[in-house]
Amino acid sequence: MDGGSTDHLDNARTESPPVTEGLTNDAVLATLAEKIHQLRDRLVDAENVWATQIASVDETNLTSAVNLAHYWAIRQCDLRELQLELAAFGLSSLGRCEPHVQATLEAIAATVEALLGQANNRREPVVGFGEGPRLLRRRAVQLFGPEPADRQTRIMVTLPPEAATDPTLVLALVEDGMNLARINCAHDGIDVWAAMIGHVRAASVAAGRTCLVAMDLSGPKVRTGPLTDGPRVIKLRPTRDKLGRVTAPARCWLTPAENPVPPPHPGLPVLQMPENWLTGLCVDDRVELADTRGARRHLVVETTDATGTLIATWHTAYIATGTVMRTRAGDGAAVGTLPPLEQFLTLRRGDSLTLTRDCSPAPVTLDAPARIGCTLPEAFGRVHVGHAVHVDDGKMSGEVIAADDDHFTIRITNAAINGSRLRAGKGINLPDTVLPIHALTTADRANLPFIIDHADLVELSFARNEDDVQDLLTALCELGDRRLGVVIKVETAQAFQHLPAILMTALRRPHTGVMIARGDLAGECGYDRLAELQEEILWLCEAAHLPVIWATQVLDQLARTGRPSRAEITDAAMGVRAECVMLNKGPYILDAVRALADILHRMTGHHDKKNSLLRPLRSWRLTAGESLRDDDLATPRIDSEPRSTRSPMDKQPRR
Repeated sequence: MDGGSTDHLDNARTESPPVTEGLTNDAVLATLAEKIHQLRDRLVDAENVWATQIASVDETNLTSAVNLAHYWAIRQCDLRELQLELAAFGLSSLGRCEPHVQATLEAIAATVEALLGQANNRREPVVGFGEGPRLLRRRAVQLFGPEPADRQTRIMVTLPPEAATDPTLVLALVEDGMNLARINCAHDGIDVWAAMIGHVRAASVAAGRTCLVAMDLSGPKVRTGPLTDGPRVIKLRPTRDKLGRVTAPARCWLTPAENPVPPPHPGLPVLQMPENWLTGLCVDDRVELADTRGARRHLVVETTDATGTLIATWHTAYIATGTVMRTRAGDGAAVGTLPPLEQFLTLRRGDSLTLTRDCSPAPVTLDAPARIGCTLPEAFGRVHVGHAVHVDDGKMSGEVIAADDDHFTIRITNAAINGSRLRAGKGINLPDTVLPIHALTTADRANLPFIIDHADLVELSFARNEDDVQDLLTALCELGDRRLGVVIKVETAQAFQHLPAILMTALRRPHTGVMIARGDLAGECGYDRLAELQEEILWLCEAAHLPVIWATQVLDQLARTGRPSRAEITDAAMGVRAECVMLNKGPYILDAVRALADILHRMTGHHDKKNSLLRPLRSWRLTAGESLRDDDLATPRIDSEPRSTRSPMDKQPRR
């Protein structure tokens, strides 16, 4: 964490704290008083270190900027021994001081001085107890909209492409709990975005609920280049049991090539056929073909109408562009152009991968070293031997073993046991490489006028330092905007290293927040550090009273497959510590929204930021007819509510 020169603060950080074991209580308290006095002085020093940045923030954020500087100051010290000493006297251990640092220190100092019989030398805190949490809550409302009725944490959903053409999907998302709709500007274009936003606004009115629109700037993400197209073929494979017996046929959808119609069920393979040939088909007709292997196959018509024909086969078949299908009457027609199969490189530990400036489609071969393009020309010549490289959100990692102005080669050090698949368009993270690029790209600048006119929030991607944040604030100011909310995505190692300065700069805007983009952050810094990093980001943002979005892979398996993992349920529950949780798109996104809303509703009664809330626990209450043991009678019930006979799994009311 940076913030200017800190030489005059380093002494307190390096000195060993006095040993208090064996001292009298008064002696220990005197030592504590001196340590607290030193910390109080550090707050004043920190205000001087950050004076220029503090003077530049929006006037509504001034106290938050000072509190952020205070928190930065005390976190330059190792406070662990002091925390234990404070706890031994029943005093605050500073563990929840983020929203009101100075008030916490002043309260501790006053208590210690009172225990010592000394006069209180209290300083007026810049943010009082309760004021910091209220500030944070108010800013969350200003940025993300009102709190939902049954939880504090909002739900953001990345809209799928279908949201542009299916208003009923958007309405269902809003009704099930979506509070913010996110549009990724790396995909589609203005026409699609406008359609999505129109559906969100209409759904918000129809449901009687506020749902804001956030637009995510694409930024300068480094990605893998294209691979050569695979064969244009589909595979029809029946379902088999464990003994290899077919239990269900493979089906595909035949649709008129002149006017294609989507299949009745998502995921069905689609073959485009001449319309005049399809009109001659009837239910139970038999269609024959020779597949790409020369195997004779027949398919049976199950349904047919003007929109298309559903056919089934009980044998595996490979069907390519141009494969001829024939009816029993001998009428034949060729399958229309199929999309190419997506190809991939398979990489194992110890393999080499060369990334090239040339982004023409790279061949996929078994006998040649793996090669693929890199979409960021500025990386070449700046990536050096020894630098770490993470690919596809950290699914593969390696170290650079050779580099020049047009190539760099990495040796894979981390991949799946049986190899990891690398496809085109996957992210490349270069945490050790200083890149001469700005987070706000030319394309992002071109999209800003539309975003200002149509959205409620804009998200800055791949910020690396405070200059990137200032670029966005300046661009918005030049366009005459002061309304739009701004969210800074923390997803690079450099952004984490410069986070205090980034937050100070963000406070120049009235309504700002932070997204913890855990996918890229893990790719940059390593999965082993992710839990630690997200905790520190939450703490620092709470000190700045800035609302946070907990993002990337929340309930990801549920959204993709319809069944969550146990670990992701726990992860989603911890999202209650943020002001908003983001879900990514998937076939089961509605299930994910409903599940997350329920999880957050339940957890709201147990957690508020770092605080565990000691609500009454019905799980341990006696039901009607049960009696207390004698030893239970000696324990008073701290409880103002009547005993409940409801199941522990019943939904709990909001605290």
